[in-house]
Amino acid sequence: MSAVITDWETAPEPRVCTLEDYRGAEARWCPGCGDHAVLNAVQRLARDKQLPPEKTVVVSGIGCSSRFPHYMATYGFHGLHGRAFPVACGVRSRRPDLNIFVVTGDGDCCAIGTAHWIHAIRYNMKLAILLLDNNIYGLTKSQTSPTTRLGERSSTHPQGSFVAPLNPLSVTLGIANVSFVAQTVDWNPPHLYATIRAAHEHDGAAFVRVLQRCPHFTSHVFQEPQRDFGRLLLADHPDGIPIDPAVRSLFPNRIHHDPRDLPSARELAARDDVYPIGLLYRNRDALRYDQATSRGLGKTPAEKLAAVEETLERFTI
Repeated sequence: MSAVITDWETAPEPRVCTLEDYRGAEARWCPGCGDHAVLNAVQRLARDKQLPPEKTVVVSGIGCSSRFPHYMATYGFHGLHGRAFPVACGVRSRRPDLNIFVVTGDGDCCAIGTAHWIHAIRYNMKLAILLLDNNIYGLTKSQTSPTTRLGERSSTHPQGSFVAPLNPLSVTLGIANVSFVAQTVDWNPPHLYATIRAAHEHDGAAFVRVLQRCPHFTSHVFQEPQRDFGRLLLADHPDGIPIDPAVRSLFPNRIHHDPRDLPSARELAARDDVYPIGLLYRNRDALRYDQATSRGLGKTPAEKLAAVEETLERFTI
């Protein structure tokens, strides 16, 4: 006897997400701000990878870049200044099934958030970390940030900054257990997209510094490499950031750089005659702390209570 399949028993159509499924509130960044390009790249990546919106979360701190969660139709956590990393690590430790993006700025990450940044890299939990670096505090109206160049004027240094800027790439490459460090620019969408995609696909903490334009306060900072691609140095390697040959041809200066070579990555990051872009370093074998914190997630409430009581019993006198 054969079974009869009725209309209500038919299999549902496979779900296909479009860009609209990832677009949240209208972005309120200034016209010409590089953050728009990063937002578009992340939304395209989510569409291309078909990341379920309900399984995707964007975590941020405070600053122009940290408005990001509001503009994604996914889960988001707009945290405190400099505290994006501990929040993201907490989410990862309890929800290993989520796709997590951390969006931070040069002030948010490299000043008040420095300690969290260092330890998040050392823990190497699976996070796609996007540092949007425009060399200034933009949201609070033009104060010197840790990456502001010597001589640049701001509201806190009207005569010009007199302290050498911090290099986020060099700092990250100096942290124990680092596993992925890359740099890209907001004004080259193909390279930006490819870099963010590689970061998302990396099994660990993927740190991407995005050289990002601020048309209001630091419009002059990246004008030279925007107009002359010869000021950019493309790190090119079969195991690096995969880009189309047509895009690669836009960069007259290229270097064959093996991303497994940490000393060479540090040398490349320290160069100040050019802006190196591409994958500087990747270590697929670095320890991942979230693989330890995820233990016991499948326990029932009764099993968790029994484990707590067993632990407390050790302290009985």
